[in-house]
Amino acid sequence: MSLPACTPTTTQPSYPPKPPSLHPHPNNPTFPNPNHKISLTNNTNTHISLKHTSNPIDPAISWTSSIARHCRNGRLAEAAAEFTRMRIAGVEPNHITFVTLLSGCTDFPLENTRFGASIHACARKMGLDTNNVKVGTAIVGMYSKCGQVNLARLIFDEMCVRNSVSWNTMIDGYMRNGEVEDAIALFDEMPKRDAISWTALIGGFVKKGHFDQALEWFREMQLSGVQPDYVTIISVLAACANLGTLGLGLWINRLVSKHEFKDNIRISNSLIDMYSRCGCIEFARQVFEKMPKRSLVSWNSIIVGFAVNGYAEEALKFFNLMQKEGFEPDGVSFTGALTACSHAGLVDEGLEFFNIMRRVNRITPRIEHYGCMVDLYSRAGRLEDALNVIENMPMKPNEVVLGSLLAACRTCGDVGLAERLMKYLVELDPGCDSNYVLLSNIYAAVGRWDGAGKVRKTMKSLGIQKKPGFSSIEVDCSIHEFVAGDKSHVNSDDIYALLELLSFELQICGYVPETIVTETYEHH
Repeated sequence: MSLPACTPTTTQPSYPPKPPSLHPHPNNPTFPNPNHKISLTNNTNTHISLKHTSNPIDPAISWTSSIARHCRNGRLAEAAAEFTRMRIAGVEPNHITFVTLLSGCTDFPLENTRFGASIHACARKMGLDTNNVKVGTAIVGMYSKCGQVNLARLIFDEMCVRNSVSWNTMIDGYMRNGEVEDAIALFDEMPKRDAISWTALIGGFVKKGHFDQALEWFREMQLSGVQPDYVTIISVLAACANLGTLGLGLWINRLVSKHEFKDNIRISNSLIDMYSRCGCIEFARQVFEKMPKRSLVSWNSIIVGFAVNGYAEEALKFFNLMQKEGFEPDGVSFTGALTACSHAGLVDEGLEFFNIMRRVNRITPRIEHYGCMVDLYSRAGRLEDALNVIENMPMKPNEVVLGSLLAACRTCGDVGLAERLMKYLVELDPGCDSNYVLLSNIYAAVGRWDGAGKVRKTMKSLGIQKKPGFSSIEVDCSIHEFVAGDKSHVNSDDIYALLELLSFELQICGYVPETIVTETYEHH
């Protein structure tokens, strides 16, 4: 079915008409005269007029309401069956019907791509995909979330009318599918950019792990004069947390304090997470204590923050306070408690928390909980107990769980267990260089040079090269990264001069650098 060509236009979202005034006025017929009395018992004309004012409900509305109820509850199959019955009954769906079904498809994109395409076909026959901005935008969003961004762009280009939501949905679709260049190109074409447009780009970079670019675009947003909303702030704080840019995080905190969303609970949670991951746990505590209202996420954020920063006693204290405040701990809460026990060497307490989680709170342990138990035993030197957890856990261990035990093998000098673990790690990630390097260092630490040489030969035959480690430091809200022997920095001469001075002062104090293992790996 061919549709007439149309020229796309951009409109602002439509709003409902202003309701009639409800104030008494001589010229306002919609408001009853206060001096006029209506008798519902004696005035039969009143009964007649009331009966005639009640209009029958549009059948499309009742059908759509039923479909929406199924979609809200995640029952898309029932919603599809209801839509089929609606068509068999001869009821014509409206634009709300299509938007409801398409929105339901986006909640389960992998399973419902075909159904979404069939809904698109129905909308196409009625011309709604190009002539109705809401339906067209919903189709663009559906295809984007189903990974078919090219189809989404095809529909976007065919839309006769577009609004800011249409543009933002298409940009988000590109970012969601990793098409960064296309997203930026479309962003540059936008007739008018709002906070949501900028956030679509910034949030997309954060989700893909491009935190530096996210902060660069946030700076561009600031220069453009567009005020960020709370979603923008949350994305920027996530970038700061991952990069460790404490200076910028402090600046964001001050910016938030001047806006109306300063008490937004999600922003406060993000601030707690950012400060915790930057090592400023006292700042995180201050944010938490100033919150007028807290959620379970707030408690989890501060508990995990204390735990990962080594404040086990505080983490367990807040874990108990959370329950006294009426919050029931979830899986994340117990992850924080187990991490605290692991860092403090509280093996028995950690085992007790693990059992309470399963038997009292009825929470099925996930892989991160088993990982905490492995780390708990490993840090305590109980490697066989840690291995027993790995062998009996209901899911296949990942490289993080196995790597935790492998690192403990180096501390305890257990070469045999390290060799057994390496077989599993090679199956999981055969190209990972760090596991080979760690095994080589374990051999070297106990004087097994033949084993270290064998590991290096294996790496060479597989084409695996040791990735250089790097250090980073934040100066004036900018991150500076360095690798060993790096002299590319503009201030490298001053940096190396200061390092030599520090090294000299350390040697005066009796410090001897531990360079035997690394030198052995590099030169033998």
